[in-house]
Amino acid sequence: MPAPFLHRQRGRRPAPLAALLAAWAGLIALWLGLQASPWILAPLALATLPALRDVIADPRATLTLDDTRLHWQSGRREGTLALAKIEQARFHTAWDFSVLVSFRMRDGRNVQLPPDIRPPHRLFEDALATRGVATVRHHFTLRSHRAGRDG
Repeated sequence: MPAPFLHRQRGRRPAPLAALLAAWAGLIALWLGLQASPWILAPLALATLPALRDVIADPRATLTLDDTRLHWQSGRREGTLALAKIEQARFHTAWDFSVLVSFRMRDGRNVQLPPDIRPPHRLFEDALATRGVATVRHHFTLRSHRAGRDG
């Protein structure tokens, strides 16, 4: 019996914080160095607000996989899937190189793992395969992953 797979993620991580600081430094450099108009910089600064909210609020996301179920929680979103009801786990590499995960259930439903709960995909794929869940990988397809089509 393998040990449970556990993945925890926080909103206050070094990479988003560094990206936020770099974006603000770039905006300040444009303002001071090139005298860019505040009307041009304001929409760019507004685009950083979701990242700022994540850094301040520090949302937590947790995914647990044991021998019988997969459970995740992120903010108010929560889900549990019985492994016996999963027909296939699908790992879709998007054009931005992020890996989205969805589950095709035996009853025909498709359940998408929320994107803010992204365990390292190779480790997660191995953990699912160890527990007998079939996995399939799709790279850079043009078909809609969210619609649950084969790609």
